[in-house]
Amino acid sequence: MTFKVRSSRLSDLHHQMRSCRKCLEAGHEITPKAIFSGQTTGSVMIIGQAPGTTEVEAGRPFNAGSGTRLFEWLGRAGFDETLFRSNQYMTSITKCFPGKAKNGSGDRVPTLEERELCSPYLDDELQLVEPKLVIPVGRLAINKFYPAKDPLSKIIGTIREVDGFAVVPLPHPSGASRWHQSQTNRDLIDKAIKLISQYRKQMVRDPIGLEAEDTAGA
Repeated sequence: MTFKVRSSRLSDLHHQMRSCRKCLEAGHEITPKAIFSGQTTGSVMIIGQAPGTTEVEAGRPFNAGSGTRLFEWLGRAGFDETLFRSNQYMTSITKCFPGKAKNGSGDRVPTLEERELCSPYLDDELQLVEPKLVIPVGRLAINKFYPAKDPLSKIIGTIREVDGFAVVPLPHPSGASRWHQSQTNRDLIDKAIKLISQYRKQMVRDPIGLEAEDTAGA
């Protein structure tokens, strides 16, 4: 598929995502405004769980606190936030704000049905953007590429190849998460950042990207 065809089809896909009302029609209380950014020029794709209220207000993925910590990690890997947001691709497992959790503990986790309704969009994004590196952020996004039964302690700090692109997972950067607050887990995050940095350096030398080695044992 040529770059021009991919670009045209991605533009059509973006229109479909913005106008999608599948979850609303299925009875899910979401805010129908698909949040994503980027074009077919992206060599790196970040996949989050779902946008939150600040993402809806700002109209961009990983805004506010979570975005600050995420780009602190990416900054240590050598990526500039402004350039990254301009040149790379950012999306999520489900595209719309799922609302607040009923127990008041934060944002509601999208149901399996919502994830399945949104899944074809993400599959199409991966096919049309053709990223060389995918960074799933948080458990829900990581589960698309790693076994759900594996703990984050076994996953963070690994790299594997899936369908021709490298995958380097990161934990969710939310301040509400305690996972990234322990030194042991921070060491794993440091390892993941080094892997991302290696990819970035390779990307500068060779636009084809990094050839991933599956260090996760799968």
